[in-house]
Amino acid sequence: MEKPYFAHETAVIDDGCSIGKGTRIWHFTHIMQECEIGENCNLGQNVVVSPGVKLGHNVKVQNNVSIYTGVICEDDVFLGPSMVFTNITNARSAVIRRDQYVQTLVRKGASIGANATVLCGHVIGEFAFIGAGAVVTKDVPPYALIVGNPGKQVGWMSQYGHRLKFDAEGIAICPESKERYQLMNGTVMKLPD
Repeated sequence: MEKPYFAHETAVIDDGCSIGKGTRIWHFTHIMQECEIGENCNLGQNVVVSPGVKLGHNVKVQNNVSIYTGVICEDDVFLGPSMVFTNITNARSAVIRRDQYVQTLVRKGASIGANATVLCGHVIGEFAFIGAGAVVTKDVPPYALIVGNPGKQVGWMSQYGHRLKFDAEGIAICPESKERYQLMNGTVMKLPD
């Protein structure tokens, strides 16, 4: 029976994984047991997906990313080249803490830039944008733009990945999609068409 996904001949896929239709798994990638990977995902070269990880539909994982147990990515998440997740807050080589993994949740449409680090136990909000090299040390609001080490919010991003510029009434328009956003009480929401 033909698989509904593509896996390069050098990829290793352990038993007990669920991989959705149209997903593509590239060179030297290892998908470990009990992973759930949605439809139309793309996992680049040299990716490791640890046991029990959940990836939604249309998740893009660039080269050299390790997604550790405890990480959940919803639909349309982008993980940039060589970005890093953690899953233990106080790791020590000589102390086994496999029963203490801490969950990290990446909400729908969020992007994490190249070489960024996400410390475990946090939620990255919908359509948030983590800049290249940033270090996430706390929860990130939806649509927030985070840069630096430690990561600090410096603005807001549209669903199309453009920086939003709000007027005096708290309204911004995405230059690409023309969708409208409202900033009110420190949160951003997309306005209905």
